[in-house]
Amino acid sequence: MKLDHGCIQVYTGNGKGKTTAALGLAFRALGRGLRVFMVQFMKGGGPYGEHAAAERFSSDFTIVQTGRPGWVNRENPDPEDVRLAGAALETARAALTGGEYDLVILDEVNGAVSFGLLNAEDVLELMAQKPSCVELVLTGRSADERIIAAADLVTEMREIKHYYRAGIPARVGIEK
Repeated sequence: MKLDHGCIQVYTGNGKGKTTAALGLAFRALGRGLRVFMVQFMKGGGPYGEHAAAERFSSDFTIVQTGRPGWVNRENPDPEDVRLAGAALETARAALTGGEYDLVILDEVNGAVSFGLLNAEDVLELMAQKPSCVELVLTGRSADERIIAAADLVTEMREIKHYYRAGIPARVGIEK
């Protein structure tokens, strides 16, 4: 199966669930025989549960994890973080335009732009290169207004209440 018409989706906002929504879409696409590629920006820690799941779909679901372990300094990003984000964007471009994948997910790319690791213009250029039969998903907080404007669908996850604020840390199988 191939998509007749691929769209651009953005999942943003300060609430939990952006990556999870993208993974849900990936799961649906896999169920219909589509091939999925996900590149994760600024996620050098792990491994995460989605990596173990992707191994079960081996030939149809590829996840490339990029970034260094730990947090990126938003006020003064390390040059290595900038380099890794740029390399990840080129990996995403190759997957998007290479003809092998039907769904391409740029996980936390909006955060990489917000942290100054990538320029919004470079992401917009990648969006413009999207083949018509490929679905593209961009996740992460603080999506640039120009990226939002260029997308076909934008969903904002808004935090109302989160157990993290009550002292419950990230849990294996739920957040990681």
